[in-house]
Amino acid sequence: MEWTIQQIAKLAGTTSRTLRHYGDMGLLSPSSVGHNGYRHYDESALVRLQRILLLRELGLGLSQISEVLEREESEEHALEGHLAWLRQEQTRLARQIASVESTIDALRGGERLMAENMFDGFDYTQYKDEVEERWGKDAYARSDAWWRGMSADQKKAWQQLVSDLGRNWIAAAESGVAPDSADAQALAKRQVDWLTGIPGTPASAPGGDVKGYVIGLGEMYVADPRFGANYATSEGGTAGAEFVRDALRVYAEANL
Repeated sequence: MEWTIQQIAKLAGTTSRTLRHYGDMGLLSPSSVGHNGYRHYDESALVRLQRILLLRELGLGLSQISEVLEREESEEHALEGHLAWLRQEQTRLARQIASVESTIDALRGGERLMAENMFDGFDYTQYKDEVEERWGKDAYARSDAWWRGMSADQKKAWQQLVSDLGRNWIAAAESGVAPDSADAQALAKRQVDWLTGIPGTPASAPGGDVKGYVIGLGEMYVADPRFGANYATSEGGTAGAEFVRDALRVYAEANL
């Protein structure tokens, strides 16, 4: 079964011009071309287009997407990696939606807002037990006070910063650059700047072992799938987390 370029453009919410551009770049070749020059696409092409659109959602440029598609041998394996990321986002967004809906219902009904429920899905403090076990109750208390002292806009901006940083790490890992490359090291610096800006962490304490803390976090990203999922690439597994770990180690050894 094949679909015309117009049909695919409508189904995918894109344009025929965009699909032709993908074809010109070698990203999405039509399965056949009619005598009138019209392009047609089969099921295999549809799967490839789905992957292209998912990689665009992850923030990758077309040249980076081309490199990822060329490296990947199994479409099924790649889509499993995409699915893991989508499910993680689905869970996070579902919690945020429920939180906002609850706030709207309370405002409409003139009810008292439940502050403890308003930021579910936004709150980085979900790992309270781990933080206290690794770095002590004081570390958690200081970071928790810092978080709860923020305004809603400040929390939103902080979440956007974290989200952008995660997407940039994934894009760099997908692009095939080395952990010691300029691009990866610039991301490592951003990561360390972010970590040292959170009160209560070893990275923010005067005289603290920032180098050991950063290297240890990198190892944790690989060892703990909950954290490693933040850096999951289309290849699946721990490849993305390993890239972040290696880049952070290079940066720490050279600068901390």
